[in-house]
Amino acid sequence: MNTKTKNLLKNLRYTLSANFLVLGISLILNIVVPKFISTEAYSYWQLYVFYGTYVGFFHFGWLDGIYLKTGGKYYQELDKKSLGSQFWYLMIFETFLTLIVGGYGIILNNNKGIVLLFTAILLVVTNSRTFILYILESTNRFKEYAQLSRSDRYLYLLFLVGYLLAGGRDFIWLLAFDVLAKGLVTLWGMYLIRDLLKGKVLKLKFLQFEIGDNLKIGSNLLISNLASMFILGITRIFVERSWSINTFGKLSFTLSMSNLFMTFINAVGVVMFPLLRRTNQEQLPQLYQTIRNVFVPITFAILLTYQPISYLLNLWLPQYQASLIYMGVLFPTVIYEGRMALLVNTYLKTMRQERTILMVNLTTLFLSTALSALTVFIFHNILLTVGVILLSLVFRCIFAEKMLTGQLEIKVGKQNIQELILVTAFVFGNLLLTPLVSFIVYFALYGAYLLINLWRTRDSLSYFLVLIKKTSTAL
Repeated sequence: MNTKTKNLLKNLRYTLSANFLVLGISLILNIVVPKFISTEAYSYWQLYVFYGTYVGFFHFGWLDGIYLKTGGKYYQELDKKSLGSQFWYLMIFETFLTLIVGGYGIILNNNKGIVLLFTAILLVVTNSRTFILYILESTNRFKEYAQLSRSDRYLYLLFLVGYLLAGGRDFIWLLAFDVLAKGLVTLWGMYLIRDLLKGKVLKLKFLQFEIGDNLKIGSNLLISNLASMFILGITRIFVERSWSINTFGKLSFTLSMSNLFMTFINAVGVVMFPLLRRTNQEQLPQLYQTIRNVFVPITFAILLTYQPISYLLNLWLPQYQASLIYMGVLFPTVIYEGRMALLVNTYLKTMRQERTILMVNLTTLFLSTALSALTVFIFHNILLTVGVILLSLVFRCIFAEKMLTGQLEIKVGKQNIQELILVTAFVFGNLLLTPLVSFIVYFALYGAYLLINLWRTRDSLSYFLVLIKKTSTAL
């Protein structure tokens, strides 16, 4: 095994091990914490988490442009004066936004206002940290990237466990500890790239073109990512407006459980982007088919864990029984969101098809908004609303993959049909059959799916290492 292949596998190990630990911490946060606090307190905590997912968009594409430009470069090749100066201007801009949003939260003077106040502080912390993570990720400094991306969860868990054991139950402290942990880790990240930040700040007039270009390049990706977030977000907003905060919390609990499995998938996706940027373009179609043929059957195996997880959660958190019904519908989102994160989006970014990503996400957002409005405001049916989330994510993945495979000149239509049959059987089995019968039916269909695709998966597995070696030689 050559040195570059070893480096590739080492980068995967760094990110996977980091996310394995984050998975364990997330498991504790999402399963243990609800046992100690009220449903209402948990719901406000989840509202903060929900708002917090959007603060990363308040750089308006600035950081996305930097990421796309620096992806595949080496750290020593960076224009440190320009990037360091842009970091400080970004901090000033985010602080200004924090004052506006935080001020509005103070004016509200209620629990939602408190949530907004802490979310406002995250504007500075999150976007500063994202800048640092993008620099480390795009320049192949994965060991430091992994350390920085996980360490705030260690601190948060430490703070939170101490608080709960001391008898604390107020959701405000859950928010404060999160901000504190992320802030401390961001300061550490600034130390990791101190040579980039310590230089004299260039005057803004010398950076106008560069910042404008980053905003222009990153705007498509930013709007695309924002649309992607709102595919889920618009439904959650409708639910929060139309039902109680407790219903919002139970839906959020379901989504947080499904997202646990996305941790590993996102970890591999982090390594994929700089790898593909340095890959011979002629190898991209073969590499896509190989990874897809290995990855997709594994994600369908994850669905086999639903019934055992559901049974255990029902014993542990009986007050969230409704969430487990929603999870029976939403669990397949792991498959389609995982494929989007690991393969489809990563490939489209590599091929600089940001406009394609934007078009797909905006189309899906329109579909999600229309269907969610129908199920929430007309039918007022929470289960149908949950179904809309799954339908929207399935549509987005298949639509985007169709656009991508057309450019790569490969076909995956038959696989998509087989996969849709499996997902349909899984969802309706959970809704209509007993847990045991549902598990048996899905297990049998999954076994048939594996047999039908055995030759394809086997060939991909045998070729996978060969292809990785060829790919890494180009690094």
